[in-house]
Amino acid sequence: MTPAGAAGTVGPVRVVGTGVLGTSIGLGLRAAGVDVVLHDPSRTSLLLARDVGAGRLPQDGDPDPRLVVVAAPPDVTPDVVAGELEAWPGAVVTDVASVKGAVLGPLRSSGADLTRYVGSHPMAGSERSGPTAGRPDLFIGRPWVVVGGPESTGDAVLRVRTLATDLGATPVMLDAGSHDAAVALVSHVPQVAASLVAARLVEGDPAALDLAGQGLRDVTRIAASDPALWTSILGANAGAVLPVLRALRADLDVVIEALGAADVARDAESVQEGALGTVAAAIAAGNDGVSRIPGKHGGQRRAYDVVTVLVPDEPGELARLLADVGSSGVNVEELQLEHAPSQPVGLASVSVLRGLRGQLEEVLTGHGWRLAG
Repeated sequence: MTPAGAAGTVGPVRVVGTGVLGTSIGLGLRAAGVDVVLHDPSRTSLLLARDVGAGRLPQDGDPDPRLVVVAAPPDVTPDVVAGELEAWPGAVVTDVASVKGAVLGPLRSSGADLTRYVGSHPMAGSERSGPTAGRPDLFIGRPWVVVGGPESTGDAVLRVRTLATDLGATPVMLDAGSHDAAVALVSHVPQVAASLVAARLVEGDPAALDLAGQGLRDVTRIAASDPALWTSILGANAGAVLPVLRALRADLDVVIEALGAADVARDAESVQEGALGTVAAAIAAGNDGVSRIPGKHGGQRRAYDVVTVLVPDEPGELARLLADVGSSGVNVEELQLEHAPSQPVGLASVSVLRGLRGQLEEVLTGHGWRLAG
């Protein structure tokens, strides 16, 4: 995030929509010293965003905005963008909707001045919603897709790229179709999958839920997202989401059929040849897919050694652990914390470079930490 007074973005910036993204943009720009004027059809949301420091309310005599950021649901974004382009003929207008084709198409049909429009999409967010979930550091280190159409001027694209860098994000240039296909694969289908898995828990036996571990929490974390927002997103990007879901369904059908033919518990003698191999191949394909997800700092994903430490669920204990890890001279590559079921301890999994596990374990046991595994 850009320090105060060093921002390339020149205000006033008008932020339309004060949900988590709009509020976070306002908070980040205000921290950089940029004048932000807020607007939202919900008076309550608007005042909350103002009170958390995301910007100010408009006043008589305000200068026209130089940049307008529309942070509205995808189904209403085209109309809002068109209205802002018409209302502020000297401003560049961008939106942060997670679907771009569904915005650009209607705008072209409306006859709006697209020389001043540049779509964008910060690849950041939260399962929480509303102004109180806003954070000024939400975009730091995250990709921010900039979708400049053929009509967009170079100055308009530059203003949106500058907005992204001022908020600590990394601008990535894509066309609308490439963007929508990409987010269908890495964001929208995972949301559907997480929601469907979590929905199986609704009627689950409470005794089964007591066994839930970190794996279930990892898979279902984003299932707590806003249904209304995601209905809008999925409806707007249905054309890109459907092929991925159909391919996923086909893969699932293959696994279901293989499991039906591989029910060892029912009758080991009747297990069809190749059935277990099909299941194994599906799991292995998942391994291959995970290996393609960029690792730390966007580089190639690496395998780490993991040291798991029992951390008392008490104030200051996690901080003490991290201080002791630091004293070992070993860098923490990744850190995960899981609570032990029915126990007043957490399990901190500290990932370190291969070959450093023994060094870290020696230091931690010397400081009295109990290691698991």
